Amino acid sequence: MGKKRLIGLMFLLLVLSACGRQHGTGGQQQGTGKSAAHQWTAPLTGIRTTNRPAKRAVAVMINNHPLARPQSGLSSADVVYEALAEGEITRFVAIFESHMPAKFGPVRSARPYFIKLAKGYDALYIAHGYSPGAKNLLDSGYVDELNGMQYDGTLFKRSAARKAPHNSYITYQNILKGARKKGYVMNQPPSPLSFASAKEVKNISGISAGKVSIRYSSRDNLNAVYRYNAEKGKYARYAGGAETVDANNGQPVLIDNLFIVAAKHKLIDSHGRKDIDLTSGGKAYLIQKGKLREVEWENDSGRILPYQNGEPVKLVPGKTWVNIVPTLSSVTVTD
Repeated sequence: MGKKRLIGLMFLLLVLSACGRQHGTGGQQQGTGKSAAHQWTAPLTGIRTTNRPAKRAVAVMINNHPLARPQSGLSSADVVYEALAEGEITRFVAIFESHMPAKFGPVRSARPYFIKLAKGYDALYIAHGYSPGAKNLLDSGYVDELNGMQYDGTLFKRSAARKAPHNSYITYQNILKGARKKGYVMNQPPSPLSFASAKEVKNISGISAGKVSIRYSSRDNLNAVYRYNAEKGKYARYAGGAETVDANNGQPVLIDNLFIVAAKHKLIDSHGRKDIDLTSGGKAYLIQKGKLREVEWENDSGRILPYQNGEPVKLVPGKTWVNIVPTLSSVTVTD
């Protein structure tokens, strides 16, 4: 090989090597600055981010009694499960990873099925109080957790503006403080959910779902209503005629995936406590971009996810709200 040709070949190899280092090879995600803006996505929203996800998810039990509204932190949650507690009042377990608000609450007591939902994301579980069954599960070490029964007045603070049990709050700084005290690892993000591409989102079809009403109670202020905002491509949530907003910032709760699942509910004691079957799967509605599809739900490693004909259905990038109901007959959908 001639000397000039050899030098040229060496130069070409150097250039290719430099390009590989700059852009990354083998599917590796390089760096966390602006140059990597399109290389990272938040695991529970599928939204692109300039920072490599490095936070453990936090799952907070949030009160939904009318006296607890507006709640703090809901607009920041990546995934929210809404299900009945006692009687006809629902409660939320809100799961946070992509953004941690300064304050969460009002924090309410644990139930076994909410604990199991948090476990599906390997989240640090935050609650204030517990049912007997939930206490047994927590005492067994089933999940890492912080509870206001042990930290009332220290990690958990009471608001003078509201009456107990609707006035317990915790900050993210105090969550981290409690996690350090108990030796919990907080830098491992959850495994990602599956999200649709832009092309797949454009091809979503189904029946028109401009308004979705979910009846949990004979009392209107205990029910949930979702209205589609076509301009934003998202659903806003309402209860008792008022839009659900975040007390932290006044921002509305906006939802990209509304997933309504029917699960068997069973009364287990005289206090009205329930057991909800979150393992058997069943019928469900998946509502995205103003369209409703009839699907099924399955428990996939502790997560309640949509399936169709045995295949998983991808979520729209953004926030997801899962309403667990005894029967889909409680759901009304109109244009």
